[in-house]
Amino acid sequence: MNKKFAKESYTEMNELVLPNDTNTFGNLMGGRLLYWMDICSAMAAQKHSNSPVVTVSVDNVSFKRSIKLGEVVTIQAKVTRAFSSSMEVRMEIFAHNLPEGTRIKSNEAYYTFVAIDENTKPRKVAELVPESEEEIKLFDEALQRRELRLILAGKMAVKDAKSITSLISAMKTV
Repeated sequence: MNKKFAKESYTEMNELVLPNDTNTFGNLMGGRLLYWMDICSAMAAQKHSNSPVVTVSVDNVSFKRSIKLGEVVTIQAKVTRAFSSSMEVRMEIFAHNLPEGTRIKSNEAYYTFVAIDENTKPRKVAELVPESEEEIKLFDEALQRRELRLILAGKMAVKDAKSITSLISAMKTV
């Protein structure tokens, strides 16, 4: 199977927060943001896999700052690691107040996708090759995040999570 770089999956999406996107306080509704995040991260996963993808996991999404009516939301996504048929995509979300010229990070999250074939069966994806220090760090940590997702979903026993077990052992010696 071929190899791809993380930068090849980079996707950026911008959305203007309009009245229909907000709650009664004039803040972007969380569900609308999750919807936009799913679209952007799916595009990144499709760029990596060259195939349709389905969302299989959404990690914890913390809302660090409300996004207001009239602000522009920028979502930046790229694949951090590819496994057999699944891919982890990391996103950073920023709120821009164009008149004030401000740009503030409001969220970050990880979504997991599986590439599918024409029969909607999982298909193999290209190996991801990290280049920068940040990409290598995210790549290495992705295995721990994957194991944790599988444990929480009941698909893996804690005793079988080798990277999490070694992380806990290392923490005990500190």
